[in-house]
Amino acid sequence: MLESSIGTIFFLKSSTNGSNERFIYLRISVNGILKETSTKRKWSANRWEQKTGRAIGTKEDAKCLNFFLNSLELKIRKFADHLLDKQESLTSVKLINFVLGKTKQKNTVMQEFQMHNDQMLALVEKNEFAIGTHVRYKISKNHVEEFMRFKYGVSDMEFNELNFEFVKDYEFYLKTVKSISNNTALKYISNFKKIVLVAVDKEIIPSDPFKRFKSKKIKVPKKPLSGFELSLLEKHSFLTSRLNIVRDVFVFQCYTGLAYIDVFNLKRSDIKVGVDGEQWILKERQKTGSPISIPLLPKAVEILERYKSHPLCIERASVLPVNSNQKMNEYLKEIADLCGITSTLNTHKARRTFGSTVTLNNDVPIHVVKEMLGHQSVSQTEEYAITEQISIGREMQGLKQRLADKDDGIENSTLKTIQRMELELIEMKKQLNFFKLKDIG
Repeated sequence: MLESSIGTIFFLKSSTNGSNERFIYLRISVNGILKETSTKRKWSANRWEQKTGRAIGTKEDAKCLNFFLNSLELKIRKFADHLLDKQESLTSVKLINFVLGKTKQKNTVMQEFQMHNDQMLALVEKNEFAIGTHVRYKISKNHVEEFMRFKYGVSDMEFNELNFEFVKDYEFYLKTVKSISNNTALKYISNFKKIVLVAVDKEIIPSDPFKRFKSKKIKVPKKPLSGFELSLLEKHSFLTSRLNIVRDVFVFQCYTGLAYIDVFNLKRSDIKVGVDGEQWILKERQKTGSPISIPLLPKAVEILERYKSHPLCIERASVLPVNSNQKMNEYLKEIADLCGITSTLNTHKARRTFGSTVTLNNDVPIHVVKEMLGHQSVSQTEEYAITEQISIGREMQGLKQRLADKDDGIENSTLKTIQRMELELIEMKKQLNFFKLKDIG
């Protein structure tokens, strides 16, 4: 198979100046496609056998040249075998590039993934990425490596081994073997896809194996705390300061809409006097760099004052003694159980509570809420506009009243019409009697 598909031959290039010394060229054919290149060696035409493609004679210079040509031919065939063993496409261009030294070792999937993650970590230190983003990519890399071990029994693969089947099987693996939810699985796949697309741009892989991959997120309603639940949380007194602090940080988020990382990094210098003479939070969101301007509500000011002398706040020059996000979410689960709140409490629910329960449900215009949340568009804020039952009830009561007023208006109008018609009838009767009496007279 190899012999019939690949051919190599050395020949002397025709001389344009009639010189007997000519360059030795190499011609490679793969499946009938020819490519050639110079060996950079010269040889006399009268000491060359065109049929064998070798130097003639037993002199030392002829032996050295033939040894060089034989070695080069052997290296070409070994490289071709290597490509075929790896089931890579074999072309005359690849073999010529190998002869010219243009081939280079390309990174594998895990090497590219690790390089990406290392670069991201360096940019975390420059505040271009959040540390949480880097952690998610580390987890994504681990999932891909574990899948390779599970499916193929290897810890790494070359990019050219990736195909549509690999992607579909990886999705199935995440959802079944790892028991990861649909939406979370798609996030890990999206992270992996970014690495693959970088490899495509680097020309490490010729095509995108994700090209035909279709995915669809399942819309999961992320409900905020209701007004009743928020009040329940605020009024509860915990036996440990640990839970009281976590509750206060969470409530502060509910009244400011700050994401966890923004409340963690909130400094006294971020609290400034606004255009109305009141205290405002004026800073940029770490995630997007979008500016946020949030007037502080009384409840938020009260919490700030409570912790202004806390040792951790003084040490960190921060506004609140915020725990790690992992600890916050862990303690919030405990708080939910103690308060009888059945929905899952986490730091992001506080942001949704501000966007829905605290602002939109109290008739704050959505474009104003957008600015306070630091969203790029109103469509982002609309996802937060989950109407509470109490708000629905309030609107329906208003509708009932409007309908009742309308009915009363119709009834009053009808009654007035009847009364007017009765008066007109009485008047007509009076006039009729007058004409009768006149005729009699």
